[in-house]
Amino acid sequence: MSDNAVPTTQEAGPFMSQVMQIEPQWIDYNGHLNMAYYNVMFDRAIDQIWAELGIGPAYMTERQGSTFTAECHVRYLREIHLGDPVQVAVWLIAADEKRLHTFEELRHAGEGWVSATSENMSVHIDMTKRKVSPFPPDIQANIARVLRAHAALPQPDGLGRAIGMPRK
Repeated sequence: MSDNAVPTTQEAGPFMSQVMQIEPQWIDYNGHLNMAYYNVMFDRAIDQIWAELGIGPAYMTERQGSTFTAECHVRYLREIHLGDPVQVAVWLIAADEKRLHTFEELRHAGEGWVSATSENMSVHIDMTKRKVSPFPPDIQANIARVLRAHAALPQPDGLGRAIGMPRK
């Protein structure tokens, strides 16, 4: 699907990435996926939904716009190992003219259990100035359509969690 296409697949539920495979060099000395590569998997899924929203690689090339991640909170819930197929579910939680709030779940593609979650705030960048700027109106319309659809979904478990020691 081109960057300028009208979003469709992510409107019926959370956006589901393509099934991905863990690469052997990503396995650490503990025998599971190294923490850094969870972010690689999340990022690959975000690239897929961004393309459907019209803000993927072609958007950068043709319109000199992109997004940067401003904040990220990852929770590691269950180990993923070499050979496990994975898929990422992405919810668009909130948006304004310059920001996108997303929540992702890295799931075992065959069994469905959640391995990790990532909650993110991304900002739209005018790459000619490398400054935060509003999304163009057509992109805002794509975002609004998906945001309305995702607002009707149950909120994912873990949304809005903060890091902190348990209170005694």
